[in-house]
Amino acid sequence: MLALLLDYTIQNVMIGAALLGIVSGVLGSFAVLRRQSLLGDTLSHAALPGICIGFLVAGTRSLPAILIGALATGALAALVVLALTRMTRLKTDASLGIALSTFFALGVVLLTHIQNQGSAAQGGLESFLFGQAAAILRSDIYIMGGIAFAALLLVTLVWKEFKLVTFDAAFARTLGLPVLALETLLTTMIALAVVVGLQMVGVVLMAAMIIAPAVAARQWTDRLGTMVCLSAIFGMVSGVTGALLSATARGLATGPLIVLAVSVIVIVSLLFAPGRGLVFAAFRDAENRRRLHGHRVLAALYRLAAEHNDPAYRTEQKMLDAYFGTGTSGVLKRLQTLGLVTSTSHHPEPTPHWALTAQGIAQAQTDLMIGDTNR
Repeated sequence: MLALLLDYTIQNVMIGAALLGIVSGVLGSFAVLRRQSLLGDTLSHAALPGICIGFLVAGTRSLPAILIGALATGALAALVVLALTRMTRLKTDASLGIALSTFFALGVVLLTHIQNQGSAAQGGLESFLFGQAAAILRSDIYIMGGIAFAALLLVTLVWKEFKLVTFDAAFARTLGLPVLALETLLTTMIALAVVVGLQMVGVVLMAAMIIAPAVAARQWTDRLGTMVCLSAIFGMVSGVTGALLSATARGLATGPLIVLAVSVIVIVSLLFAPGRGLVFAAFRDAENRRRLHGHRVLAALYRLAAEHNDPAYRTEQKMLDAYFGTGTSGVLKRLQTLGLVTSTSHHPEPTPHWALTAQGIAQAQTDLMIGDTNR
């Protein structure tokens, strides 16, 4: 493992993957909260024509030119989405779909044109579709690091404004904030995150890196600051994990492994996150059903006691089973543990009977009062 960590190429891949995970996690949080999960997919596909244009302008596979081109077309696609949403009756998802298909089709046409030229300089250009992490150089890391640093610095400087626009754009507008400019800036920054990950995971898989870390983080917290931090951590961990797996299992592409790693984090979060996880929700629902059954049994005992004008009236368990259509033994034992009922006998009947305690009577009265109020 130490030999792997000291390898120059693997170091480049790990640093690049970590940068990608951090910046995509931070910026993707805003996309998820604004219910624009398709935005990452749109911007990543819209980057393809920019990649081709950057190559055509530079005449070679120059990373700075390609990234500038990708950012330009990604930002243009974002502006097209905003314009379609605000100036037409199209919904956001329809606008995103139009921008995605149009820009990606243009990118495929340009890529085919470049490949038909037969120039040796275009070798490896198609790797931007699925990523080629092993081709990352230390100079590329500096470029990716500069973009990531600029994006994170901007988020820090405009944190309050982004937070307000994300949760309540109408209120932000009443405060005099330039909502349209802020939305455009935020969307352009998401395009920056896409640009950072193009060489690492490619156009096709970049959408997962924008959305998945934020989706996982959302399951663990209700606070924006905590969510952004968790999303960055999840993105970084998945990036480094995917890079290490790719290095130890030769022949497996880094980009897909990074996406698979973050997908595992999402699945674990969806299942086991406290409060929102499916497993937690299943236990909570089961506990709620048990409590509701207990309240119903307690109310039945109270009504029977009131009907017989005897607070200590002893009710046969079989009668409760018949009334509820199911066994009540477990419920009655839980109520007994809570001190709400007590087990009694009623000679000459050998079957178990149950009576309310003073605490049980008070609890039943409270439950019935709350029920009447809710009705």
